[in-house]
Amino acid sequence: MNPTALKTAAYHTLGCKLNFAETSTISRGLSQAGYEKVSFDQKADVYVINTCSVTEAADKECKFHVKRALKSNPEGLVVVVGCYAQLKPDEISSIEGVDLVLGATEKFNIPSYIEDLQKSAEAGIVHSCEISEADFFIGSYSIGDRTRAFLKVQDGCDYKCTYCTIPLARGISRSDTIGNIVLNAKEIATKGIKEIVLTGVNIGDYGKGEYGNKKHEHTFLDLITELNEVEGIERIRISSIEPNLLKDESIELVARSERFVPHFHIPLQSGSDELLKKMKRRYLTGLYSERIEKIRTVLPDAAIGVDVIVGFPGETHELFLETYAYLNSLPISYLHVFTYSERENTQASLMEGVVPIAERKKRNKMLRILSEKKKMAFYHTQKGKTLPVLWEHENRDGLMFGFTENYVRVSKPYDAKLVNEIELVTLGDLNANGTMEVCPAFEAFLAQI
Repeated sequence: MNPTALKTAAYHTLGCKLNFAETSTISRGLSQAGYEKVSFDQKADVYVINTCSVTEAADKECKFHVKRALKSNPEGLVVVVGCYAQLKPDEISSIEGVDLVLGATEKFNIPSYIEDLQKSAEAGIVHSCEISEADFFIGSYSIGDRTRAFLKVQDGCDYKCTYCTIPLARGISRSDTIGNIVLNAKEIATKGIKEIVLTGVNIGDYGKGEYGNKKHEHTFLDLITELNEVEGIERIRISSIEPNLLKDESIELVARSERFVPHFHIPLQSGSDELLKKMKRRYLTGLYSERIEKIRTVLPDAAIGVDVIVGFPGETHELFLETYAYLNSLPISYLHVFTYSERENTQASLMEGVVPIAERKKRNKMLRILSEKKKMAFYHTQKGKTLPVLWEHENRDGLMFGFTENYVRVSKPYDAKLVNEIELVTLGDLNANGTMEVCPAFEAFLAQI
């Protein structure tokens, strides 16, 4: 198809913050090539679906969104990229309506691949590299949300966790240069965005050169030290970081910083040392506890989120209860609970001790209930404190929402003038919708001054 005939492109992203950053970069590339961005539910000439493959559900979601695209425009070109596209390109190309599948190194060059592409009833065309070729870094950041941007600082992973396909989908660990990241942060600042979230596959591993075979030139501490000096950004939030890579010096910098916020998300995956060894994680619960203790010592009001997997092969009832008891004992703020699902080409998929699906779901529910209890307990510790809230654009039932620096979600009656503004508020009671209200007395005080 002649590119001059293509006028619009729509995008849908599945999965992590890193995918959102990359979709935004893909969108900017297509805009530069003459494609106007439209909503995914509108008629478009090109639909780009950026996929995840962490769980089986993500694979099924890809098929669902292909159907969504075809419903909006049966003649629109459907392009699938992302982790699922790298892992199973032929499987995706056989989905009815998919025209093009691009792998890890090809996804940022969509305009050249669709230049002469025609809609066809045949299987989609595949351009997918060997993952060993994904040894270079392409910087990305998202600017779709006016209040925050996801800034990619690292990609790939050298870890060999037995349940994970990410190294197969994204390749070796590699990083952007500090100079490039600082330039991207400054560009984000010029767009009036108040908050940056640092993203990557394994951001604590930051420091590997632009190409994977270079020696480490910098560390994660070097990176956040430089970003701490960037003017124009009110907040910088660190996304998920491995406990063995979260050093005391980084925690202490966050404690001193006026930009980095007191919020950490630290994967645990299991509270059983036996299972952590089977998962080939690079720490045990003793080190994890030390990280939590360090944070609580220097940042007593910090939010601490935890990733945990239930139903991993060999997780007996007793080992699950060991995880439950360990999590219950930790002074954490919330959990992200994942139900283990078998992934092809992983060691875990061949392990004995498979946990029945029904039992996995039961354990997931137990930990989600624990997560709510942890969240409510953490929120109650913040009642009566006066904290800055960054208000978002969402207007639901006449309410607006925002987050404090330490990730407490707050709500109040909607006021369009406050969108993307940081307001100092005093936190009141916990609402039925899971947010904290702004103390009415404090609002009344503000109205008088």
